[in-house]
Amino acid sequence: MTYNIHRARGMDRRTRPERVAEVLRAIDADIIALQEVIGAGPHGGSHIEDIGAALGMGWVMGPTRHLRGHLFGNVVLSRFPIRHHTQHDLSWKSCEERGLQRVDVDVHGHLLHVYNVHLGTAILERRYQAQRLASIVTDPHVTGRKIILGDFNEWMKGLTTSLLSARLKSVDIGKYLPRKRTYPGLFPLVHLDHIYYAGKLEIADISMPRTRLSLVASDHLPLVADIDIC
Repeated sequence: MTYNIHRARGMDRRTRPERVAEVLRAIDADIIALQEVIGAGPHGGSHIEDIGAALGMGWVMGPTRHLRGHLFGNVVLSRFPIRHHTQHDLSWKSCEERGLQRVDVDVHGHLLHVYNVHLGTAILERRYQAQRLASIVTDPHVTGRKIILGDFNEWMKGLTTSLLSARLKSVDIGKYLPRKRTYPGLFPLVHLDHIYYAGKLEIADISMPRTRLSLVASDHLPLVADIDIC
């Protein structure tokens, strides 16, 4: 699943990482890609440590910058063993720092490359990031099964969608759900969260849990894929 947790600040403006953990626990995904996560700081208060402990899952963080002294960025949690972790800088000029996190997960003996994405909000920024992202995720030196998911901040078909759809398989959420909008959480108007994949994978189902809790826990809704490894 992919979920932008908005620093654990909900639509009610309350910062509650334990509420995010409740949303994740109810969904019960094996691999979780989170964006906008607050990590370790000088005086404790790491949201991901609390969330990981509440779920009993291993995790790795790909920080992109510091926020009030804390690490801030992307996180992948997994019930399966994590074999490798790397990070790519997607920052452009003076815009907010952005990153791409790759986590290699051992799923019952099959290596799955999980790419956790959070792109920028400016059009020119995303054009740069789209080309760099497409190059990284299709690197011929990284072979096998790949899933690319996260907050692409692209609400209309742009360069990111075009480049990735031409090189990877794109999940058409509209085939599975009557609604595909994920932002803002309470009254979704645009579709910012996407999933792409490559290799011996098949999408069995897509869901977007719209519970009372998930509607207020963040400004995004979680997007969940059931995947068969062939």
